[in-house]
Amino acid sequence: MDFRQSDEHLMLREAVSAIASKFGHEYYVAKARADERTEELWNAVAEPGFLGVSVPEEYGGGGGGITELALVAEELAAAGCPLLIMVVSPAICATIIAKFGTDAQKQRWLPRFATGELKMAFAITEPDAGSNSHNLSLTAAKDGDIYRLNGTKYYISGVDEAEAILVVTRSGVDPDTGRGRLSLFVVDTDTPGLEKQVLPVEITAPEKQFTLFFDNVEVEADRLVGAEGEGLRQVFFGLNPERILSASLANGISRYALEKASAYAGEREVWGTPIGRHQGISHPLAKAKIEVELARVMTDKAAWLCDFDGDSPAAGEVANMAKYAAAEATLAALDQAIQTHGGNGMSSEYGLADLWGMARLLRIAPVSREMILNFVAQHSLGLPKSY
Repeated sequence: MDFRQSDEHLMLREAVSAIASKFGHEYYVAKARADERTEELWNAVAEPGFLGVSVPEEYGGGGGGITELALVAEELAAAGCPLLIMVVSPAICATIIAKFGTDAQKQRWLPRFATGELKMAFAITEPDAGSNSHNLSLTAAKDGDIYRLNGTKYYISGVDEAEAILVVTRSGVDPDTGRGRLSLFVVDTDTPGLEKQVLPVEITAPEKQFTLFFDNVEVEADRLVGAEGEGLRQVFFGLNPERILSASLANGISRYALEKASAYAGEREVWGTPIGRHQGISHPLAKAKIEVELARVMTDKAAWLCDFDGDSPAAGEVANMAKYAAAEATLAALDQAIQTHGGNGMSSEYGLADLWGMARLLRIAPVSREMILNFVAQHSLGLPKSY
């Protein structure tokens, strides 16, 4: 057991941090409020290959894993630029295609994931399904050489900047259980019959949220990823990276907030002394720092298990725990950073309050804290299933 970061990981962190710091939180917020994409930052991180660190080498990637991708996401967030598209495109979509895609599909999409040229959204959530993937109602019906997709998806991130969407569909019913059989399809965002509607949310982020309407959308059979009806297993394979990348974003936001709060508390003087000298300020920040570091350790463990023992029950358990810990820690850290700044914590100039929506989102999505507690109660503690 070695908790020291390798030289390669330290160099990766430093390189991404150096790029992201040239843009910073002001750039991120300005893009979000102008309804613009962070293309300059994306391209700057893509050019050295950092967006493709987890793509296999034979497809032009770095040959690393979720561990390396999580480092990239965390450093971007620590510079005040938490990119949600990192969670869905390279973490979920590229991972699923690399594992379950045909040779032709891998050749078609993975090299462009590796360069960052390709962004792909992920569509699983539906208005009436919630966390119950078995209850998905968007259907995929085979019609000769094509499939026809009909239904609705909800809260789908970054569709306006994505070239395609990895869509989770209901393609049949298991006769033994009555549950839906799921299948995954890559659908181009300009496919006829696909309507995209912006879903307004109180989050300052460049990635918008969308409701998607599929009206008899035709998809060629070569867009089916993996075996028909086996989509649930494929989805679950992508959910651990999703949780780990979400934790990494949260950890990065925490670091950003605590760095700003510590600097402010060390400089801001009231009654002739820095406010950070008072334990009423220093102890809450120290407590937040401890909780953030605990979350980071759990995230590192989850990423390692995902890369080296991804099919084990432990990988899912720890990924859920990491996401829970990081989401709780980032809300506490950000709130304390705002409190440390006093009234300035709500000022746009100080770049803290505008991150609250993102931090709060990470407590809800991609899986709520309540569903994680259900998972841990049932699978870790052996308690009866609650739902």
